[in-house]
Amino acid sequence: MRKTALALLLGLAMGGAAQAADRLTVLLEWFVNPDHAPLVVARELGLFEKAGLEVELLPPSDPSIVPRAVASGQADIGIHYQPNLYLDHAAGVPLVRFGTLVETPLNTLTVLADGPIKEIGDLAGKRIGFSVSGFEDAMLGQMLETAGVDPKSVELVNVNFALTASLISGQVDATIGGFRNFELTQIRLEGHEGRAFFPEENGVPAYDELIFVTRPDLAGDARLKRFLEAVEQGAVHLTNHPQESWALFVRAYPDLDNALNRQAWTDTLPRFAKRPFALDRARYARFGAFMAGRGLIGKAPAVEDIAVELE
Repeated sequence: MRKTALALLLGLAMGGAAQAADRLTVLLEWFVNPDHAPLVVARELGLFEKAGLEVELLPPSDPSIVPRAVASGQADIGIHYQPNLYLDHAAGVPLVRFGTLVETPLNTLTVLADGPIKEIGDLAGKRIGFSVSGFEDAMLGQMLETAGVDPKSVELVNVNFALTASLISGQVDATIGGFRNFELTQIRLEGHEGRAFFPEENGVPAYDELIFVTRPDLAGDARLKRFLEAVEQGAVHLTNHPQESWALFVRAYPDLDNALNRQAWTDTLPRFAKRPFALDRARYARFGAFMAGRGLIGKAPAVEDIAVELE
């Protein structure tokens, strides 16, 4: 009887441990929006559940806490920006990329379509609004230099995340840092038309806008592979069934059913990684060299120090 009771208790304990091990917390980089569509679709279709996972999507109270929260084990997975991964590595924050969510840049240099700026070269001597210094400054500097403009000739204005409002009001002549899948629509909804200049077409190496990161000691955890497999299925499903997937999304988040998010859904669709496992090492090496060349980090890290490809 004692042996039976002991075995039962051990079985319950082991079962509870296995259940806990299958739980994953995902810290988003921002509040829930169409950029997270593959995750939401995977959850709403039960794909995580089929993979034996309980996945919790957590918007951060402060987006700046995401890398350190994940590195310290407060969350298992974080959604992060590839450019910031190099900055975190240089600062000693232990993180590795293990998957891709959005595989193209979203960042843009934006002007009003009916304004005087017809090409990047017209920005010499003009005012450019920004929200976050660092990578955006470097990206802008590269784009200006590629167009033959001395970056010192422009005036940078911190508009404190009011990118669209500052551009429409004439406070600035252009903005850097707006996402092409949101800001252009937001400008249109305000009764104007915008024109975007894309970094990857103007001297900045292509990069992944959003990636999945974890702490290095969790990179070999089998749960991560099952997580990415479900995300991949979600991305493929929403590509094949965009309207059905939109219905799933707004059923889960009805407050996001508006004109801005409906258009963002369409505009973001072609940018999701259909192969989230895939790691382009040459592309990561090029971007690391760019970050070092612009003085954002002292030295480009070895790709294997910041990114892994799950098998």
